Amino acid sequence: MCVVTAAREGQQAGCLVGFASQCSLRPPRFVVWLSKANRTYRVALGAPFLGVHLLRRDQHELARLFGGESGDDVDKFARTPWRPGPGGVPLLTDACAWLVGKVERRADWGDHVGFHLTPVEACADPLPRGPLLCLSDVAHLAPGHPG
Repeated sequence: MCVVTAAREGQQAGCLVGFASQCSLRPPRFVVWLSKANRTYRVALGAPFLGVHLLRRDQHELARLFGGESGDDVDKFARTPWRPGPGGVPLLTDACAWLVGKVERRADWGDHVGFHLTPVEACADPLPRGPLLCLSDVAHLAPGHPG
């Protein structure tokens, strides 16, 4: 599980996603799939960069904020520390690792759209402090958006 963030025209958005993967070694590429039902998708459509953040298993509140609340109703970034990254993309300072990727292309695969990214900046916690957040850790969360 990871949190994807986006910024465009003064708007910021972020959501918890379960569909993400490295998809190429040379050149390095990554892809994240965003649900068409959520606000992050709408902001990401015009964003030049996306942030992809890994959370530790003990970061339940951060996972709940980005997975169980809708940015249509809540300012998620007022509730957690962050800083602006390339293109203004919000970078969650409490994430144990993150990358910022330049959006190269998008592909529609049904109810999700894949955002194909070229990493431009990354950071990882030098001392891992426990296992990463996985689907079983957040399976109880009701999505912050309908459908």
